[in-house]
Amino acid sequence: MTDLSPDEALPLDPRRRRLLQVAGAGLALAGMAPVAFAAGEATTVAATRAGRVRGAREQGLHVFRGIRYGADTSTTRFQAPRAPHAWNGVATALAFGDSAPQRGNDGPGSEDCLFLNVWTPALRDGGKRPVLFYIHGGGYDTGSGSNPLYDGTRLCQRGDVVVVTVNHRLNAFGYLHLGQVAGSGLGASGNAGQLDLVLALQWVRDNIAGFGGDPANVTVFGQSGGGAKIATLMAMPAARGLFHRAWTMSGQQVTAAGPRAATQRAQLFIATLGLDPAAPDAIARLRALPAAQLLEATMVRDFSRVEDTRLYFGPVMDGEVVPRHPFWPDAPAQSMAIPMVIGNTRDETRAFLGNDAKNFALTWDELPARLERQQFVDIRSDLVVEEYRRLYPQYTPSEVFFAATTAGRSWRGAVEELEARARQPAGAAPTWAYQLDWGSPLDEGKFRAFHTLDIPLVFDNVRQPGSRTGDGADAQALADRMSDALLALARHGDPNHAGLARWEPYTMARRQTLLFDVPATLADDPRGGERRFWQQAPFVQRGTM
Repeated sequence: MTDLSPDEALPLDPRRRRLLQVAGAGLALAGMAPVAFAAGEATTVAATRAGRVRGAREQGLHVFRGIRYGADTSTTRFQAPRAPHAWNGVATALAFGDSAPQRGNDGPGSEDCLFLNVWTPALRDGGKRPVLFYIHGGGYDTGSGSNPLYDGTRLCQRGDVVVVTVNHRLNAFGYLHLGQVAGSGLGASGNAGQLDLVLALQWVRDNIAGFGGDPANVTVFGQSGGGAKIATLMAMPAARGLFHRAWTMSGQQVTAAGPRAATQRAQLFIATLGLDPAAPDAIARLRALPAAQLLEATMVRDFSRVEDTRLYFGPVMDGEVVPRHPFWPDAPAQSMAIPMVIGNTRDETRAFLGNDAKNFALTWDELPARLERQQFVDIRSDLVVEEYRRLYPQYTPSEVFFAATTAGRSWRGAVEELEARARQPAGAAPTWAYQLDWGSPLDEGKFRAFHTLDIPLVFDNVRQPGSRTGDGADAQALADRMSDALLALARHGDPNHAGLARWEPYTMARRQTLLFDVPATLADDPRGGERRFWQQAPFVQRGTM
């Protein structure tokens, strides 16, 4: 699934535009902006291993935007990330750092993009607060940690936790597999974006105590592509021990790209740029091209895709950085002790297929051909229609379309991950499943529980710009329940809390799933008929083979 593109970062307080003082020798050499702040402005300073950073005091919190966790990647394009150079003085962390190079609302971005953001109730107070580390969505193509929906203020205030959001390399800059292109010497390039996340988590391990957080209690959570990145991290040896709980929302990564398929995509990408992939200077020329030119080439049609033109980029099973498929043929043993929540929304595909008015007015004759283009599990579309009419005789053709495309995309991946976790040996950490059933009341309710709707609910940010929940009592009640569940998982390793009916872990015997609605209820194997139908075909994550 792809995520909705994040909005532009919120503007700075006008006082921060009146910069009166510059301090900090050596910051320019370190690639850091020198500190600059207005007289009398409420600021705060924290120490990191690389140097001190100045943030802002906002709503009783210490907020740091744009802390550098990695060096500028423009001179090391396609290589593993490097820690930043140390600096003298105090670096400013009052504004979000650049997003990664990308198309869309967060673009064009910059190759100098390895920045993270921290919200914390206190500094250096000896507190061992749970750390919530959020990985943004947008597939592996777009997004950043500066979306207003990811603002950590309310989670910090609600749960006395530390919240971290992060930028990392995306698309060709983070996931172009050049390891088998002659003479590249870039074996890790297909997973550079994942290694950025590892470096950011190492930054948390090494620095978060100075921000009031507990490096031994880190919860990673992410939506869509963010959840898929988490699933991949769970199978990466370099990420072992860097996080201790996981919460994924509509984001699964069952299989990674195979090295042969990833190499074929790299060769197509290089050829699209007018270069010969077999030429001895191909890699040198590729690394010298302007970032904008590389972004344009990412739009070449992928040979595995029917409904759009973007070339697939994602983690690669390269035998080293990612030595196995994330969740096939089983759950990764290295993450067996990590409690995990796996969830998705009831009506995922209404987020993007709902933008075409024709999809709300389909006839039974039109439905099979439309399904053929939008379902990712390879089953005859006429048989899909037949089964959904049997399961849900009251459904219209459009309702069948949205339900079947949702089930045939990421929901099937969620089932695969849940079952892999449930089959782990006795003593493994539990896994909890949820489905968001509550639908947005906006747009006359036609988008229902669409992809991304759970982001403002989990962050308790229903009133933030970009939220599509509305600000009614039901939206806030659900945000209370979902954000408290995330906080409970972070603090105790169990998402249950007083505001929920008992949420039982997922087992193969019952497939227990919490249906988040007002009120939330526990159900055994909801949509079991759909699950059994789609399991007649093997699941290979789209774009990975």
